[in-house]
Formats: sequence, structure tokens, C-alpha cells
Amino acid sequence: METPTARWRRLLPRTPGRWAAALAALAVLVGGGTWTAVADDGPPAVQREDRMLRPGGVPIDTSYFTAGGSGKRPAVLIGHGFGGSKNDVRAQAEKLAADGYAVLTWSARGFGRSGGAISLNDPDGEVKDVSGLIDWLAERPEVELDEKGDPRVGLTGASYGGAVSLLAAGHDQRVDAIAPVITYWNLADALFPDGVFKKLWAGIFVTSGGGCEKFEKRLCEMYERVAVSGKPDAAATKLLTERSPSAVADRIKVPSLLLQGQSDSLFPLGHADAMQKAISANGAPVSVDWISGGHDGGDNETSRVEGRVGAWFDRYLKEETGTDTGPAFRVTRTGGIDSTDGAALKRGASSDTYPGLRSGGREIPLGEGTKTFRNPAGSAPPAISAVPGVGGGLSQLSSLGVGLSLDFPGQFGRFESAPLATSVHVTGTPTVRVTVKATEGRDAVLFGKVYDVSPDGRQQVLPSQLVAPYRITPDQQGKPIELALPAVDHEFDAGHRMRLVFSATDLGYASPAEPATYTVTADGPLTVPTAPAVTTAAATLPWWTWGLPAAALVIAAALLLTARRRTATPAPDPELTDVPLQITGLSKKYAKSVDRYAVRELSFRVEKGQVLGLLGPNGAGKTTTLRMLMGLITPDEGEIRVFGQAIRPGAPVLSRVGAFVEGAGFLPHLSGRANLDLYWQATGRPAEDAHIEEALEIAGLGDALARAVRTYSQGMRQRLAIAQAMLGMPDLLILDEPTNGLDPPQIREMRDVMIRYAAGGRTVIVSSHLLSEVEQSCTHLVVMDRGRLVQAGPVAEITGSGDMILVTTSDEVSEPLAEKVASLPGIGSAVRTDDGRGLLVRLDGATTSRLVADLVRLDVPVTGVGPHRRLEDAFLTLISGGAA
Repeated sequence: METPTARWRRLLPRTPGRWAAALAALAVLVGGGTWTAVADDGPPAVQREDRMLRPGGVPIDTSYFTAGGSGKRPAVLIGHGFGGSKNDVRAQAEKLAADGYAVLTWSARGFGRSGGAISLNDPDGEVKDVSGLIDWLAERPEVELDEKGDPRVGLTGASYGGAVSLLAAGHDQRVDAIAPVITYWNLADALFPDGVFKKLWAGIFVTSGGGCEKFEKRLCEMYERVAVSGKPDAAATKLLTERSPSAVADRIKVPSLLLQGQSDSLFPLGHADAMQKAISANGAPVSVDWISGGHDGGDNETSRVEGRVGAWFDRYLKEETGTDTGPAFRVTRTGGIDSTDGAALKRGASSDTYPGLRSGGREIPLGEGTKTFRNPAGSAPPAISAVPGVGGGLSQLSSLGVGLSLDFPGQFGRFESAPLATSVHVTGTPTVRVTVKATEGRDAVLFGKVYDVSPDGRQQVLPSQLVAPYRITPDQQGKPIELALPAVDHEFDAGHRMRLVFSATDLGYASPAEPATYTVTADGPLTVPTAPAVTTAAATLPWWTWGLPAAALVIAAALLLTARRRTATPAPDPELTDVPLQITGLSKKYAKSVDRYAVRELSFRVEKGQVLGLLGPNGAGKTTTLRMLMGLITPDEGEIRVFGQAIRPGAPVLSRVGAFVEGAGFLPHLSGRANLDLYWQATGRPAEDAHIEEALEIAGLGDALARAVRTYSQGMRQRLAIAQAMLGMPDLLILDEPTNGLDPPQIREMRDVMIRYAAGGRTVIVSSHLLSEVEQSCTHLVVMDRGRLVQAGPVAEITGSGDMILVTTSDEVSEPLAEKVASLPGIGSAVRTDDGRGLLVRLDGATTSRLVADLVRLDVPVTGVGPHRRLEDAFLTLISGGAA
């Protein structure tokens, strides 16, 4: 089992310093190299070359990874976490090499087999080494060059390796793209936030580095000086700031993917916010991703993170313009437990723009009054929030509603809101204005936090176990000041309270040893950011939602092959030979139920070329119907015929049916094309029957087919799954929620895929909750409720009734003209359509003929008039009618 110390040694960061491209003139001394073939899950085979290089006069242990072919390729440098070595990033290096990159890893100074002292990413130390490694890459014949001595190169790495990625981009103009993970912007701000010493994390830094003697001398002296005094001085702050990415903020001008941890009391989310603001101000593309884990442990989402990093490099190093690099902002949200395996349930939320930490501020009134509390002598016992070494467990539990923080009586003051009338999702940094005073003219050292308090007041949860330290000097005391609380992503449920607490102590920080009395007055409400532009994706379904149907298919096939007695199959109906689907009197009872039906007396027919939308609320029977249609379960009554053939498990006619069930499993290390080839081989059908090129053209995956599936975005995986369902070009294609988890552009692409497929005379049945998409992509609808058919027919027929009239025009309608129409007698409202070339008019007493006459009188260039009702309105009317 990995010990906490070993984990910190692997995760903590490291930073280089100033070094320019002039290092190209420096001779790189190369030690003996060793080539090793790396076993890989699939072709091409990866080769590893181990060498000891001396880019800055210090021996640096490196590994170089390449795979297959003689063509030029971009290069990637991967740095490791503090206390680790190049071996920690070997798996990622092999994956990137297999995807067509030349990858170089190395052990930083003072770690692994490399020489030198740890200097925390000194510009003249670790950063200088990186520039020397770039020089070495420029001489490799297989590495693509932008110009002589300038390789196409990207950098990534977690924590210490993430910081050196940022620093290298600021010091060496040859760097083309970076993807730093859970790292820092200013190391002084990380270890001395607001002038308060983060003593536990600083101590872990030193011990995980091998002790103070392993560090550059002045760093060791600085640490011991601050650890003894308990307070950072100006020299310490200056020393760490000079070795931080923030020192070269105006020089980082390359595409940057910033992945920061929510469970991270070492480098909190504010560091990524500072990076984003600085780099985007330089004009470079920037995306921000708040992952679930961090230095306090938890799920670091390794597979997803590495996939996104790979896509980022594909776009900005390989210049594959069609690559989906993901949204400008994404956050992983956690809530609840998967009952199948006890794992935390996660889903992504995203926005097309970065919201910052204070978007959508909402004011939460707090109780009035002044709170008085004391800092005890020796600042003991301290309050407990995050605890490095076990904090990962605490922060993950806090996301699940379990509180494990602790404040001691007499050492804190609290302000509390009334119960929330509605839920509030906080995404960013809450702020509050307070007035603080300390006795005897001393600094006040406080720790602010916002608890989520249950309705009964018995349980309080500290989101991500985070606190914000403040050093409030005598000249700041006695007047209102604004304090920023920890940046989090957390939902406060309706009925819960927000509890603002200021504590005099915290286990992770150094508080003054002298006793003191503090008073805090809240001068206004707590302002919480809600980031309204950030929308949460649909929940990812557990494995069994697709695994059980897949298992059912396998079992059905086995039974088909081994059963000695079979139920007689009805004879084909010659009159239905050209009808893709006819369902007659279909019924299915719930298991172990005598009179409760999942589907009851359902009948409808689907013709060639139709795109049929299967709609209904949860529990309407849609999924049960699809499972019977695919032969996975047997109806109790009724019949399903596909092209005249009765459906039974293993029926031959099912070869003419393709199906997409959300969560299709692919082998992540194989390319998209390899996955499709493997799937088709498993069917046992001839290769020429696959029509793979035709399916791929409709799915529109392009060059992504050659890449490993683990690098795919959610939208690309969905399109690959649809392509798999289309193999063999089945005459009937069934799609169950194909747009789940997709953003609006991806949904539009999926809509086009369905329309293109049906355009060839084939038939598509799609089950979806997105009524607007169904309305735009489907030609016909079947609406179900409580297992029964409510209505079936063309979309226009179902939406065409009602008092809403669509008026189309040859020219754009001006707003004043729309207002004139709205003021006509008998007209309830008139609004312009999205394209401006039409009006949506609601009749309130007027007739359609009267409306047309008035439009002609107003010189409206009418080209068409017809009923219009949104599918959503029609659907709700049908469902409510069915429930009445």
C-alpha cells in the first residue's frame, strides 16, 4: 500500500527558472543510451531509450519514447511531481508515443538518479534543464521542427511538473503548447497565503524532498527561518515568487489547458484563476478544468485528464483543427453513491466561456452582531479542516454530505443565514465585508470558511475541507474590508443554511503563539457566485444500464445455440416485407406483477425513410419497448414484426437492425477504426458487408479515427458508437438517448447524422428527452404515457394544433412592425422568429383570415401562414390529457 509520504513525494510540484533560447548554443553532453522495447496493449510498439544528459552541467536521467514509422512528429515533455521521478509518468509517456508523439521524460534535479540540489524550479536550474532538453529534441531526426533548432514541442506534468511547464513556456519561446495539472501560479502565495505560513504543507515539501540538506542552501535556510518564527518575511516571499510562473506572466503566450484540483488545500482553485487571467490576457487560447481530486487526494480522473491533454496536443501540436479540445470551462461535480460499487457518482458541468470566481453573485443575508473569540496561548488546540495525508478522504466525504471538520468553543465566531428557500449552487469564491479588531495592537490571524448546515442544525459540512487564511494588520483593523472565502463548487440544498465561521486557529497553518482576543462584525451579506452560464451534463449511467442488455444478448445467443426445444416462430407476413416495423397489441407486465404493466396494448407502424421519435415521461415504457424490439426480452402479449419477420431472441432479421445504447464500451488503447474492425469481426460476418466507409462518412469522425479512443471527447465517442451501430448499414437503426452528455454543437452534429442516415431510404427510431431536438430531426412521433400509446403521427400533425400561428415573410420583419401586429385587435402577442424572417403570432379572438387581411394592410411581405405549436407544448398537453 502506498504510504501518505510516498503519495506526496509523487504528487508535489517543482519549478525551474529563467533561461532563454540562447541555451541552443550550449553543448549537450550525452551519456550512454539504452533502447528498450516497451510492451504495449496494441500496435504500434513503443521503444524507450534511457540516457543520462547534462543540459546544464548537472546529470539528468531521461527516457525517450517513440513508436513506429519514420515520419516527423511533434514532441512532448512530461514532468513529474515533487518527490517522484521520471518513472511516475512512464505510462502516460507510452500512451502519447503510441499516439504519434516523440516523448521525453526526466527526473528533475535532486530526484531519482539525477544529480544536483533541489532549487524549486530555479530559472538557472530546473528551467535551464528543460531548455537543454528541448535543444536535444531539436537534434532528433524524427522530431518535427518549426525551424532549425526549434522543435514542435508541448509540456505537461502534475504539480511540480505542471509548474515547470508554465515556467518553460515563459522562458523559452520554442514551447508551443502546455497542459499543467494541479499546480501553482505563485509558490509564495501557496505556502504563505495572505502572509500566513502553511506549516504542514511546507513541512511535507521538505521531508518528501529528502530533508532540508537535499535543497539548495538558501532555500533550506529560508524554510528553517520561517518555520521557527511562524511568519514569512519579505525575503522568503521574494525568493519563492522569483521561482514561480507568475514572475513571467506576461511571457506565457501559448495555448494552455489548466487542470486544477477541487480537493486541494495546497494549490487551490484561485491559482488556476490567476493563470487563466494572465495567459488569456496575452492572447493565447486557454481552457480551465476543475477536476475532482487534487493534492488532498480523491479521484484525480487520470484517464479523462490524460485524454483531454492528448486532445489538446493533437489540436495545437499536430494542428488537427477538427479535434474537440473540450469547453472553455469544465468542472466535475460529485453527488451521491453508486449503489452497484459504492463509488462516488460524477458528472461534468461546462461553459463556453470561463466564468471566473465571482460570476453571478447572489447575496445571502447573515445574522447581525459582533462576535468575540480568542486565540489561545500556543494556538492550541487548533481547529481542523484539511489534513495532508488523510485530507483526500475528508474532502471526498464532504462532497457526499459528511462533515468531519472541527472548531473549538471560544476560538471562533459564526454568522448564519436563514434556511434557503431554493437550492444554491456555488461555483467560485464567496465574499463578505467585515470589520475586525484584535487586542493590544496585534495582527489578527483568522481562518474563514463557509459551512453547509443541515435543516435540523445537527450536521455541518465544509465543502472540500477548505479554509482561507487572513492576516489583518493593525492598520486594516477597525474598518470594513472584503474577505474572499475558499473557491469551491458545491450545492447548498433548499432548507439548508450557510454558516460563515471565522476561527482563530487551524491545524494546517501557523497562528500566533501569543494569546489574543478578536472581534468580527459582519458589515453586509455573504455574496456567493452561482456561475449561471455553467450547465451540468446529464448523469452518466452506471455500467449495468448497458452491461445488462449486452449480457442479455450474450445469454440469448447462448440459449439459441444450445436449446434443444425452441418455440415455433410465426411465419413471415408477405404484406409487411417492405415495412421496417409494425407493433401490434404489445403488452409487458412488470416482473412478479399480475396487473401492473410496463407496456400495454401498444400498436404503431413505421415506414421507410422516417425518423421516428419515441417520446414519453420517465416510466412511460419506452425502454421496455425498445428492449422487446431488439429481442432482449419477450412480450407477454402482442407481436413485433420487422420487415414482416416476427421478432424473437436471435431472430435472423435482427441482422437488419442496428442499435445504439448509451455507454457503448470501447477498448480505450485502440484507435476508433480498430475498435470498429474488432466489433465487426466479432459478428462473424464478411468484411465486405460492413460498409465501414459509408458508416464513417455519415458519422463524420474524420481524422480522429486514427487516434486512440481514450483521447476522444464525449461527442466523438457518441459518434463512434453510432458508427458502430451503422456497420452493415442496417435498414432499421435504433438510438436510445444518443445526445446524452453532448454540448449544443455536438447535439446539432448528431441530429445531422440521423437525418443523413434516413435520407438513403433507411429508418431511424430515436428515444430522447430533448424535445427541441426531436422536433427538428424527426419526421414522425410516437408519444407514450404509463405504457400506453397517447398519439402517433407526423410531427407537423401533432404540433400543428393550437392558437399559435407562424407567419413567414420574404424580408426581415422589423421590431416596430412586430409591435404593430401585436397591437392589432384579437392578437395576444407577436414576436419575431430567430432569423427575423417571420412572426409567431398568438391569436386571442382573431381568426387566421382576419390576421392575413391585417398583415396585407400593413404591407407585411407574407409568404406563408400556418399553425405553429412547439413540440414541448404539444407533449405536455398530451401527457396531461393522458393523466387526467
